[in-house]
Amino acid sequence: MFSGSMVAIVTPFDRQGKFAEETYRQLIEFQIANGTDVIVPCGTTGESATLDFDEHEYVIKVCIDQINKRIPVIAGTGANNTAEAIQLSKNAKALGADGLLLVCPYYNKPSQEGIYQHYKRLAEEVALPQVLYNVPGRTGVNVTADTTVRLAEFNNIVAIKEASGDITQVGQILARAGDKIDVISGDDFLTFPMMACGAKGVISVSANAIPARVKAMVEAAANGDYSTARQQHLELLEFHTAMFIESNPVPVKTTLALMGMLEAKVRLPLVNMSDATLEKLKTVLKKYQII
Repeated sequence: MFSGSMVAIVTPFDRQGKFAEETYRQLIEFQIANGTDVIVPCGTTGESATLDFDEHEYVIKVCIDQINKRIPVIAGTGANNTAEAIQLSKNAKALGADGLLLVCPYYNKPSQEGIYQHYKRLAEEVALPQVLYNVPGRTGVNVTADTTVRLAEFNNIVAIKEASGDITQVGQILARAGDKIDVISGDDFLTFPMMACGAKGVISVSANAIPARVKAMVEAAANGDYSTARQQHLELLEFHTAMFIESNPVPVKTTLALMGMLEAKVRLPLVNMSDATLEKLKTVLKKYQII
C-alpha cells in the first residue's frame, strides 16, 4: 500500500523553540518537488517525543493541509500508553491522514504478548492502514518476527517499518508473511539489502536533505535494476552514516541548517551538535557537494 521513497520529515523550530510552520510548509514542497512518495510527520526524526498533544495534532494538520492529497501522509501516532496512541491515531484519522506509523511502546519494555495486544487494540479501534515501527535501539524491546507474523493477520496492519538492523529477521517476516504485510526499511544504510530481499522502500532520514538521490536508489531497486541501485547505495553510505554521527535528528537538522533551509534548533534533552562533530559532518557534506 505504501512504497517507495518516504521521508520521516523533521519538525522545524524557530530560535525560541516554537514550531516554525512556514518553514515546515517549505520543507514539504521541497520533498514533493524532488519526487518523495510519502511524507511521515511526527516520527522519531520529527521529535514527536518533545511535542505536546496539541502540537502533535497541529503539525500533522499542517502537513496534511500543505500536501493537499498530492501524496500520502502517514502520521506518527505511536506512544507507550495504548490509550494515548489510540487518541492520537483517532485525531490523525479525523484530520485526513492516509495511514499511521505506530512505534513499539518504549520504556515500558512489554512482553511480546503485550506488544501484540497493544497493536491489536489499535487495529480494532482505528480504521486506518497501520504501519508498525520496530526500532529496538530506541524502545528497548524488539518486535520479533513471530509477533509481526501474528499481527499480519489484521487487514489494516499493512506494513512494518523495520529498524532492528537484523536482515535475518526481515527475511523471516517476508518468508512467512510477505503476502500479508509489507516491510519498509527504517535504516537508510540497509535499504538496498532489504529491498533485495523484498522490502517496498524506506522511511528515510537522509531524504530530508537528499530526497532526489534517495528516490533514485529506491526506484532503481524497485525496478529490479540492482546494479544501479547497488552503486547508488554504496555512494550514499557515508552520507547515511553521517546522519547518525550524533542522535537523530541532530545531524540531519544541522545539515538542513547548513543548506539554509531551517534553524538548527532541537528541543531538550537533545542539544546542538558539538563543534568537533560539526566539523566532521561538514567534511562529509562538502564531499557530497551539499554545502
